[in-house]
Amino acid sequence: MRIRTKTSKALHLLLPLLFMVFTACAQKASVPEGFVYIDQVIPTVQYDIRYYSENNFVGSKIDGYEAPAAILSVEAANALKAVSEELDSRGYYLKIFDGYRPQKAVEHFIRWAEDVNDNKMKPWYYPNVDKKDLFMRGYIAKKSSHTRGSTVDLTLVDKETGEEIDMGSSYDFLDNVSAHGTPLITAEQTATVNC
Repeated sequence: MRIRTKTSKALHLLLPLLFMVFTACAQKASVPEGFVYIDQVIPTVQYDIRYYSENNFVGSKIDGYEAPAAILSVEAANALKAVSEELDSRGYYLKIFDGYRPQKAVEHFIRWAEDVNDNKMKPWYYPNVDKKDLFMRGYIAKKSSHTRGSTVDLTLVDKETGEEIDMGSSYDFLDNVSAHGTPLITAEQTATVNC
């Protein structure tokens, strides 16, 4: 006969959670010299690494994304830390969608773009653009500054509400409304983008 105490019951409930945390941590690989995981420099950063999931314009996990975390060069991460500290004082956290992008990910985008029949994510990510025009219009690049680890895709999160700040369009929405300086968003959204 087993007797459960409050401690053993709590431990029983806590063990699966600890397993998930340790598994997630174990998935992070070591990074090359001169690079760092962003959350090692900015502990408050939030991640939504869409290329590690199917929630992206391709509709599948992207080659080269081995963990739901983002890497930057040390120099870029330190610069981002200064920005994060300023934003923290104004009531915002950073949410990171992408940082360093392996070349094999860029090659995955190219392969996907060549398959003109694969449009399953069109309604959510590029409803107003013909897929064959995504490179020509600059929404996707065959050479990406992300592969240097010096570029980051991010948004702001309100510390009080936990909600993303409205910047006029969603992440990776391939459309004119997403362009910097677009006249297609409100003055308030423009002010947020330029903060």
